[in-house]
Amino acid sequence: MARTVGIGYQDFETIREEQLFYVDKTDFIRQWWEAKDQVTLITRPRRFGKTLNMSMLEKFFSTDHAEKGELFEGLSIWEDETYRRLQGTYPVISLSFAGVKEGDYGKARRKICEIIANQYAKREFLLEGNLLAQQEKEAFHRKTIHMDDVDASLALHQLSDYLSRYHKKKTIILLDEYDTPMQEAYVHGYWDKLVAFTRSLFNCAFKTNPYLERAVMTGITRVSRESIFSDLNNLKVVTTTSNRYADCFGFTEEEVFAALDEQGMSDKRKEVKAWYDGFTFGDKTDIYNPWSIINYLDTGKIGTYWANSSSNGLVGKLIREGNKNVKQEFERLLCGETLKVEIDEQIVYGELAARRDSVWSLLLASGYLKVVGVDFLEQTGRWLHSLALTNREVRLMFQRMIQSWFVDSEANYNDFIQALLSGDLEAMNEYMNDVALATFSYFDMGKKPSKSEPERFYHGFVLGLMVELSGRYALTSNRESGFGRYDVVLEPLNREDDAMILEFKVFQPRKEKDLEETARAALDQIQEKRYAAALEAKGIAPEKILKYGFAFEGSTVLIQGN
Repeated sequence: MARTVGIGYQDFETIREEQLFYVDKTDFIRQWWEAKDQVTLITRPRRFGKTLNMSMLEKFFSTDHAEKGELFEGLSIWEDETYRRLQGTYPVISLSFAGVKEGDYGKARRKICEIIANQYAKREFLLEGNLLAQQEKEAFHRKTIHMDDVDASLALHQLSDYLSRYHKKKTIILLDEYDTPMQEAYVHGYWDKLVAFTRSLFNCAFKTNPYLERAVMTGITRVSRESIFSDLNNLKVVTTTSNRYADCFGFTEEEVFAALDEQGMSDKRKEVKAWYDGFTFGDKTDIYNPWSIINYLDTGKIGTYWANSSSNGLVGKLIREGNKNVKQEFERLLCGETLKVEIDEQIVYGELAARRDSVWSLLLASGYLKVVGVDFLEQTGRWLHSLALTNREVRLMFQRMIQSWFVDSEANYNDFIQALLSGDLEAMNEYMNDVALATFSYFDMGKKPSKSEPERFYHGFVLGLMVELSGRYALTSNRESGFGRYDVVLEPLNREDDAMILEFKVFQPRKEKDLEETARAALDQIQEKRYAAALEAKGIAPEKILKYGFAFEGSTVLIQGN
């Protein structure tokens, strides 16, 4: 009998008691325990079962659930008598920073303190009797939402001490989504303050803590060691490129197909694979995102479930405001090509906008890219990773994200596309200037905005053309040339449509007297460089090839055609 598919459940106990659909990941308990690492940091994209697995660990080890062994009956971990005896025998502190998404440091710090204070509130029984000295009881009472930095930094260390004394066993600490506050701190500009606070907290909890048995931290990214883990030399880091725990987060293809069979959807295997397959963790390929699969099992309909389950704000910001190289390489990804880059899995948030490879490292960690090959360069000792978009769902998400860039000028942008398709030069000029005026600064919000060169706008505009015309044209661009010598070729998929060549140039006062001369120079370049030759070689008649020269001066645009 098919189990009920419940959406949004992240508590292991609820899923088991309600007999909801669940893919057995309890072997993660055995793998982690036998690895014997004191502090383990596991990074996986969002919605990949991190929170559920942390709930599973808590329910398995915590003394609070010592009488709940039946939750694991019928699962793989319960087949081993050793682990049946281990269940419910350790004090466990389980926290999550998933909800710390504040716009300023004060609110973020306060919420973290509240999360920690709640751990104390649940354990007021420790104040009974003489387990704690009077000074320790006073320290216990100070653990409130308003605690100072000293009390906050010592809080997890001290609570693990108290619990260890009470249970006569060292404490396990589980911290889920540790990096959520840090991503928000980067976006909202309070990174340095939050790093100083969390570095002290983590050092006391995970490094200088003799009462710690073991700990697991999960997150999307591996924040750089220098930022918050500089004192933690006992940290085992497991990223998306690591082989360890590779099939413990996310569904394998075998598990997905078994779920489809259970729900009477065996005939949907090909469709599901085409949309949702593609994630790779370590040496495990054909990994599927659980959120998309569970939603598909529930509705029976294809949708961008995982891609739409968050705002993707940071990803969009980095690509939209990135320099021309970032946008050109992203264009290649949208065309189905791969990038070869050096990956640094230690994310340095302060360098995301400055270092080319940092953007791709973050996209890989976040699940939007996958590794399709690795090459070792002996002469330099470097590893180059070949990256591609993960799957069709991710591709569609990015297409929608690019469309959203023009939302402030959506009517004008759509009107420009229609004018371009109909060859209405006067309307193209009118609407293109409105689009540029409305969105120019939106593409150029870096620390050093350009005053004269509209590179970021231009390359974002090209990505917009790729998305809007993808069903009607194949767009190619001269990626070897820098800005000012860059052409776009739109080859019609239906030969009844006109082909188009677009050449973009920036007004240069030393060479041209006005925008009209710049636009004419762009048209002349199309002729001189014989950009139409490739189209003509494919059988497109010269009269079916429209040529346009775009001249830019700031956010002002002039288009000429012939």
